[in-house]
Amino acid sequence: MSIWNRHKIFETNSAILLIGVLIVISIGGLVEIAPLFYLKSTIETVDGMRPYSPLELAGRNIYVREGCYNCHSQQIRPLRDEVERYGHYSLAAESMYDRPFQWGSKRTGPDLARLGGRYSDAWHKEHLDDPRRAVPESIMPSYPQLGKSPLEAQEIAQDMRVQAALGVPYTPEMIEKAIADLRTQATTDGDDQDALLARYPKAQARDFDGDPSRLTEADALIAYLQMLGTLVDFKLYDNKANIR
Repeated sequence: MSIWNRHKIFETNSAILLIGVLIVISIGGLVEIAPLFYLKSTIETVDGMRPYSPLELAGRNIYVREGCYNCHSQQIRPLRDEVERYGHYSLAAESMYDRPFQWGSKRTGPDLARLGGRYSDAWHKEHLDDPRRAVPESIMPSYPQLGKSPLEAQEIAQDMRVQAALGVPYTPEMIEKAIADLRTQATTDGDDQDALLARYPKAQARDFDGDPSRLTEADALIAYLQMLGTLVDFKLYDNKANIR
């Protein structure tokens, strides 16, 4: 029997063809999936990544609550047009402490993965109050209530405990100092800023919403936005990649 006649068995018998396809797919799946069970982590370690500070975590909670991920992604794909517009493509390690991640599924507005430091705090406050004042063509809803609503952060320590149970490396000290660190980061006269920076390197401590007399949800959200994309030194990362 020639090779062509042997192949005819599969072409003329759908059941045998289906079994053959399933066998091939199973072998391919095992080859790809089995090695992952022997890896401690599939995420490359990147210098600079740390858990969110209490104020940043509170701001992220507000970001999730308001559904910002429905219109903004936090995932820059390694495509030339995206890298030129938004910056270095996203690394898996940048989302390693996100529960859940904020990659998004569409972009009605721009990607926010590298937003930190691009605009002033005052710009962010004005943009939240009335997006059209900052970007005339914007269709983003207004969020003036964030600058008027006191930040309810009594449960931030418990939130950090839950995050720790999910694998985020919050220490008992971080959880114990959560409220103090949150208030220190949102003010301009905290004596504990050195301790805050020791626990959360590169944390930006200041009044974020322009009203130092009170702590608002706008403070927390702006602190979170100003942190995005600022933890990893991508010049150092690219240099290491080139050396390798």
